[in-house]
Amino acid sequence: MTSILHLFRAKGLVTVFTLVFLTYFSVNAQDFQGKAVYMSKTKIEMDLDGRNIPAAQKEMIMKRMKEFSEKTFDLDFDRTGSVYQEQAKLETPGAAAGGGFRMAFAGSYGIYYKNVQEKAFKNQTELFGKIFLVSDSLNQWEWKMGTETKKIGNYTCYKATAIRKRDTTMMQRFRRMARRGQRGRRGQEGETAKDSIQKDSTENNSLLSRIEKEPTEDVITAWFTPEIPVSQGPGPYWGLPGLILEVSDGRTALLCTKITLNPEEKKPIAAPKKGKVVSQEEYNKIMADKMEEMSERFRGGNRRGGGNTIRIRG
Repeated sequence: MTSILHLFRAKGLVTVFTLVFLTYFSVNAQDFQGKAVYMSKTKIEMDLDGRNIPAAQKEMIMKRMKEFSEKTFDLDFDRTGSVYQEQAKLETPGAAAGGGFRMAFAGSYGIYYKNVQEKAFKNQTELFGKIFLVSDSLNQWEWKMGTETKKIGNYTCYKATAIRKRDTTMMQRFRRMARRGQRGRRGQEGETAKDSIQKDSTENNSLLSRIEKEPTEDVITAWFTPEIPVSQGPGPYWGLPGLILEVSDGRTALLCTKITLNPEEKKPIAAPKKGKVVSQEEYNKIMADKMEEMSERFRGGNRRGGGNTIRIRG
């Protein structure tokens, strides 16, 4: 409460502070609970290993990409804990088959529970048919408060930014997979090493070139409202003196579209329990191993005419 008071004294926002003050006591009621709905939009980068794709299949790919990139999530929260997960929706009949194209989407969550008091999280997620329970400490965001404000719905929001280091394990694997893919194409197309180097140097949009240019960190931009003074937010985001209503890492943007405080039907805010327990570092390694294994299988399938691969990174 002291940090919130200091923030608003500095800005001289007496009216907003009064709202925060009144909401604070409501939020700290023993049985307080809230629910926020977020819309997620992800910029898609599509890599096609196959070269000849019929127009009908391209149309199907674009449709599936849109489905992958736009999702809806629920965040149920109380004073110290929250549960974040995607809203269930029916699968389009026949969509899973993908018309001979394989799609892999990285960056989604299963059931993501976090306890800001204990500074810990548990993420129950499925990877290639196996359930994992990632259990680890919450990321300690070093938020920098900005001076900008804006309205999201009826709430006044304040800007904050932070830096997130990217996982080096995945980046190293992507580089290795891309280099193997280049070597495979050299042998397949009958190119000499010199010809291939010259070709690669001019293809600035090649997979390896794009990976090499990928930044090692992301700038996280969040908009939070002290009018709901809980240190919560969607997914792994937390640590601000108010609920995070909008957040973007430059690739994926999350926007709160609905908030219900003290709903009639309250959902238990409890940690998931299913799955093999691993740390975040262990899970990242498992995921990198599986993606590399999948890449090898698909590349082998493509050499035998087994289809196209689409990697979608969120």
